[in-house]
Amino acid sequence: MNETMNLEFNPVQEQPISEFTERAYLDYSMYVILDRALPNIGDGLKPVQRRIIYAMSELGLKAAAKYKKSARTVGDVIGKFHPHGDSACYEAMVIMAQTFSYRYPLVDGQGNWGSIDDPKSFAAMRYTESRLTHYADLLLSELAHGTADWVPNFDGTMDEPKVLPARLPNVLLNGTTGIAVGMATDIPPHNLREVATACIHLLDVPKATVEDLCEHIQAPDYPTEAEIITPRDEIIEMYRSGNGSLKMRATWKREDGNIVIDALPHQSSGSRILEQIAAQMQAKKLPMLDDLRDESDHENPIRLILVPRSNRVDLDELMLHLFATTDLERNYRINLNMIGIDGKPRVKDLRTILSEWLQYRTQTVRRRLQHRLDKVLARIHVLEGLLVAYLNIDEVIRIIREEESPKPVLMQQFKLTDIQAEAILELKLRHLARLEEVRLKGELDELSEERDDIEKTLGSKQRLKTLIKKEIMADAEEYGDERRSRIVERDESRAIDEKSLIPTEAVTVILSDKGWIRAAKGHDIDPESLNYRSGDSYKQSATGRSNQSVVLLDSTGRCYSIPVHNMPSARSLGEPVTSRVTPPDGSTFEGVMLGDGDIRFLLGTDAGYGFIVRTADLQSKNKNGKLILNVPKGARVLKPCRVDDPQTQLLASVSTSGRLLLFPVNELPELARGKGQKFMQIPAAKLKAREEYVQAFCVVSPDQNLIIKSGQRVLTLKPKDYAHYRGERARRGNVLPRGFRNVIDIAAEVKTPDKE
Repeated sequence: MNETMNLEFNPVQEQPISEFTERAYLDYSMYVILDRALPNIGDGLKPVQRRIIYAMSELGLKAAAKYKKSARTVGDVIGKFHPHGDSACYEAMVIMAQTFSYRYPLVDGQGNWGSIDDPKSFAAMRYTESRLTHYADLLLSELAHGTADWVPNFDGTMDEPKVLPARLPNVLLNGTTGIAVGMATDIPPHNLREVATACIHLLDVPKATVEDLCEHIQAPDYPTEAEIITPRDEIIEMYRSGNGSLKMRATWKREDGNIVIDALPHQSSGSRILEQIAAQMQAKKLPMLDDLRDESDHENPIRLILVPRSNRVDLDELMLHLFATTDLERNYRINLNMIGIDGKPRVKDLRTILSEWLQYRTQTVRRRLQHRLDKVLARIHVLEGLLVAYLNIDEVIRIIREEESPKPVLMQQFKLTDIQAEAILELKLRHLARLEEVRLKGELDELSEERDDIEKTLGSKQRLKTLIKKEIMADAEEYGDERRSRIVERDESRAIDEKSLIPTEAVTVILSDKGWIRAAKGHDIDPESLNYRSGDSYKQSATGRSNQSVVLLDSTGRCYSIPVHNMPSARSLGEPVTSRVTPPDGSTFEGVMLGDGDIRFLLGTDAGYGFIVRTADLQSKNKNGKLILNVPKGARVLKPCRVDDPQTQLLASVSTSGRLLLFPVNELPELARGKGQKFMQIPAAKLKAREEYVQAFCVVSPDQNLIIKSGQRVLTLKPKDYAHYRGERARRGNVLPRGFRNVIDIAAEVKTPDKE
């Protein structure tokens, strides 16, 4: 028998762990979405906010009450309604009290509730005191009038309101942010009067479009006087789709030649902004600024002073730069995601939000009127019974005195209900006066008139709509204020080009054989006379300006760009190029180029191929470089040469067999990248065996001497000697004099020779 019972009753339920995990995660997700992170469209509150407001009202902390310790409120909230951490609950309470966080604060705080610079610098809840604001009446004033659905609290010992009966769409007025599982919400605050007029317009014109409503609701209205600079068409699209972004910008003015910033974007910190500007000043990115200071006080909550270096500084251009590079301008993500009247979360457009809230408000007003009507009818019923008693007072007194159970006798003789008979028996002797009968008749007339008026309102959609409109207008008049965030059109912010801040000076960039680089001021530098590390020597140099970027060419044909202005001085030994860029393993740096984007350079390999390229095509922000020159297998990259005038200059190339060839440089193509065309003929077999290849090349003007070095010997060819070595492109060239067959370098003489 016991074995049979044990088989029938098994307290352990088995199921696949995948099913259990999936169900548990979905349950948790729905809990976070519906009961923690997203606001309800009815009152615009998350559960923790609603519970704080309700708990404070139950403690009697209305706007006219004395302040109480915040710890008392938090204790009630987490003990009765919200079984979570006290710090999270208190932080939610603090946000509702911060005038710089909430457009219309719900909590009136006394003590340290944080500051604009540091919203989380509030004191502990044992130090601060709080009560509800007058605005909170919009959420609570109708709570006792049968307008809310009540649900059990977490332990079932008491009830709490499911949604508060808001008299205005608080979901738009204060907005909210939250992150749930798989979804988030970012609802901006709005101006109360604008939202109220939009609601009234939608009541009058139920088919109004989002564009029509945007005539009333111009844009969000944050608790700051900073400017909203988002174009109007983008704002309308944001309200149409329920998603978008909003851009706010600080306001400033000129005062005694200085910049005075007097309003910051929502949730921007003045101290943080000053740190951002100071960091740019230290990095020498703001040479036009001399000083900055914070003069904020109680009278001027935001007053940041920026002192320009001189009165020639363009303040408008400077501010556009600061807007682009600091929190003086901020973007805010807009995501109108909330729990609708159907209890489901969804991103809604402006018209849907107002329409659903008006449905909720209409239902709330109906419930309030019905609740009042039920009370009026109950009181009229009692009054009618009392008047019957007054008309037959002597008989009523006799029955009460003589009968053992007077209640059923009264009900039978005067056709009274149980409630009416009980009311008669509860009468006090002093209420039997003649004047009391007159008062009851007056009350009955008033209640009868109120009953007729309520019944007419409940029976007419138009009268109900008119009542809702009047209440919205009255609340807008009492609680509304002017817009704080102005809507303006401004120029697009743009950062000042860093190169425009760099002083333009003549510089010479020197590259060493081991890949070390440095820069010297001026163009009259003898780079070979500089000091080099042991085992290192001069390789190549290039002249240009300090606001340009130098281009380095490596042995794989890749080019790398490095700004010149922050290079080490030539007085030092420089720094390795690899500290700035990342070339392939085993590669070496073969040349350096410097100049504006239209400057041309000649690139080539010792296989006899090359082309002309512009500096703009060589630039690259990638630390891994940009492949420009295709290097044939076994070939070596030659030092690049600058081309100043392709129409007149000549290309001079010399091979290891002692042959020299000169031809017009414009016979080579101008490419952005590639292998190029053959500029000097090298026998294929000798090139493959590396018995012969191009030793060097350079670009020379027709009036310049050509310097050829062979060991310690130097041969200077004058322009009149060029004819012997000129030929067509891709020829082998003519043999140099004996003793100069082993050329190590070739270059154009810097100075222009005297013409003979």
